[in-house]
Amino acid sequence: MIYVKDKGRLCNNILQFGHAYAWAREHGLNAISMRFSYKYKGFRICHTKGHNLWSYLWAKYASALKIIPTVDYDSPLLSPGSLASRERKLLRHARTGVVLSGWWVRHYELFLKYRSEITGLFSFDETDNDVPLLPSAAEGSVWLGVHIRRGDYARWNGGRYFYTDRQYLEIINRFVELMAQRDVQVNVAVFTNDPEIDLQYYSAETDVRTGELLFPCGSAESDLRALSQCDYIIGPPSTYSLVAAMYRDQPLYFITDPDKKFTLNDFSDFEHLFRYNY
Repeated sequence: MIYVKDKGRLCNNILQFGHAYAWAREHGLNAISMRFSYKYKGFRICHTKGHNLWSYLWAKYASALKIIPTVDYDSPLLSPGSLASRERKLLRHARTGVVLSGWWVRHYELFLKYRSEITGLFSFDETDNDVPLLPSAAEGSVWLGVHIRRGDYARWNGGRYFYTDRQYLEIINRFVELMAQRDVQVNVAVFTNDPEIDLQYYSAETDVRTGELLFPCGSAESDLRALSQCDYIIGPPSTYSLVAAMYRDQPLYFITDPDKKFTLNDFSDFEHLFRYNY
């Protein structure tokens, strides 16, 4: 059994485990996500065999006490030889138990090969009453999901992707303008980890041609489900937006220049952004 010791937040955990799961699957092995064994709820993987608190506790303390080994993927600069050595160690100990740790485990082709299985594992519980479902878009309209990332983005990468409300609003209105040229109305759902976002400002300044404007303000898991139901997704480079687009391959636009006059041609798909950004 390969116990995957997750890093980072929710969607980092999903992508990291996806890489590890795909490699294990290719080699006829089983993998368990330690984080989804106890922390996150509302996903199908949480109810699959081996995903429980006891698995988490066993892997955590067995690795700490050196009862089972740990294989670290703690650097993006591992040489081909180092990677091969890690894979041999995983294969050697997988039958009796081994912990895989680190964000930098990468198996892009295998992830895409088993993408449907990975997406299925991280499908949402239909009985989760905390999930805010978006209203169905009327004929001739679409839902735009906007991910406003604040919090750690004020510091991460020197604050490069930390944008103001004005910049996000201009991006929303730009999209509304583009879709109006196609005679398509835009409903907007805004998802954010900023508890102090000025909701009245967005309501007052959003293009008057906009349909519904919603701020779901749910948990990270429930907002992810709602974001995954949008027809288009816009946000700064983030695994959260990327994973949301993974479920149905919605067009996704990563904001790298908030002042750019983007077009619909600047939207991309999950596979491309996954390969070249993460």
